[in-house]
Amino acid sequence: MAKKVKITETVLRDGHQSLCATRMHYSQMEPMLAALDKIGYNSLEAWGGATFDTCLRFLDEDPWERLDKLKARLKTPIQMLLRGQNLLGYNHYSDDVVKKFVEKASEHGMGVFRIFDALNDVRNLKTAINAALGCKEKPHVQGCLVYTLSPYHTNEVFVDLSKKLQEMGCHSVCIKDMSGLLKPYVAEDLVKKLKAALDIPIQLHTHYTSGFGSMTYLKAIEAGVDTVDCALSPFALDTSQPCTETMVAALEGTPYDTGLDRQAMTPIAKHFLQVKQDLIKEFNLKGYFDVNPNVIDFQIPGGMLSNLANQLKEQGMEDKFQDLLDEMPRVRADVGYPPLVTPSSQIVGTMATFNVMTGERYKIVPKEFKDLARGKFGKPPVEVSHEYLTKTLGIPESEIITDIVAEDAKAPKLADFEKEMKAKGFLNPTEEDILSYALFPQVAEEFFKKHYAPMNAYDMSHKA
Repeated sequence: MAKKVKITETVLRDGHQSLCATRMHYSQMEPMLAALDKIGYNSLEAWGGATFDTCLRFLDEDPWERLDKLKARLKTPIQMLLRGQNLLGYNHYSDDVVKKFVEKASEHGMGVFRIFDALNDVRNLKTAINAALGCKEKPHVQGCLVYTLSPYHTNEVFVDLSKKLQEMGCHSVCIKDMSGLLKPYVAEDLVKKLKAALDIPIQLHTHYTSGFGSMTYLKAIEAGVDTVDCALSPFALDTSQPCTETMVAALEGTPYDTGLDRQAMTPIAKHFLQVKQDLIKEFNLKGYFDVNPNVIDFQIPGGMLSNLANQLKEQGMEDKFQDLLDEMPRVRADVGYPPLVTPSSQIVGTMATFNVMTGERYKIVPKEFKDLARGKFGKPPVEVSHEYLTKTLGIPESEIITDIVAEDAKAPKLADFEKEMKAKGFLNPTEEDILSYALFPQVAEEFFKKHYAPMNAYDMSHKA
């Protein structure tokens, strides 16, 4: 039976991550927070993903303070994207670091944890999901199936994964289609199968990169999906999400009517259009990306496409862009068809870049790529050729990993990072500071040099 569709708004996170390299300042968000809060969104995605890194690295902001400010001004649940055992960094972290990060994010006001693993390896989700379920603030815990295309990945495989997420205690499941690969009728079939298999709500996240976006949403909605992710018009389409205003209008007067006030979105969108123009100018960004149906082949997610294009532009290598897109699927196949989402997308993308730049495949192999291939990030969907591992990549037999849980146990503990910080002169770090340092040691250290002042604890009254 048809029912009202809910919308998660992504303008505060994935919208600008996809189109403006995650460069939106908190000061550019603040004027519209009250108006966004009144719309009636299911949630506002405003943290996680690349925002943590970017706050410290480029925007001179403490991400924890940003979350405090958001919480002080919003009643709508704040949502974040969390990469399981990777958290928001690019390595696997010890269980105590993962647990403490989730606990602190919840304390600071996180209302929805969307948790995924780049390889769809549930072993990498367990600690983060259990930590979120155990938070005293009782946040909503959403597990993800990372959608991708390969000879291995079928709708039946994704249904089996979703059942495991439900068994782990997730309150909902998100189909995370980070590259816009999910075709409309495939989405209809997948949602129907998920609704038949699960007792919890289903949310759909996609990007417009392929041009499928709105069509995919409509077929998924007709099949019974509960919630969809959208971005307000200035930060919609291209490599971002389908447009909020358009989706609301399309469903008006139907059994799926969102009930949201489209007219109230107009002044908010006007503000963010100016923000987008300011960001393009401030950071010399491209700001827009053509729809490219060939994403079905190269599968680069929206946010990475934005960053990759800007990096190539900065280095005067724009003419190599298509060569890079062609090389990506070849490298991905070699390493077992991992879904291309952070961190696997960056790792595969870097390897493909070296192959294109040198003109010789695997002449230069970054450590992170060897780690992905040998199982340090978890089990790839398809087994990687032993000959490829040992001969092409030169990985010793003894370094091939089969037990990811045992491998994670070797990672530095929270106390190790605290000791390291104190040795560098940061004598009274908060737990939040230690977590920032654990995720991005060099970046956080530079940030602390400018801002560090001894504190006993963060102000949990969510000061403005």
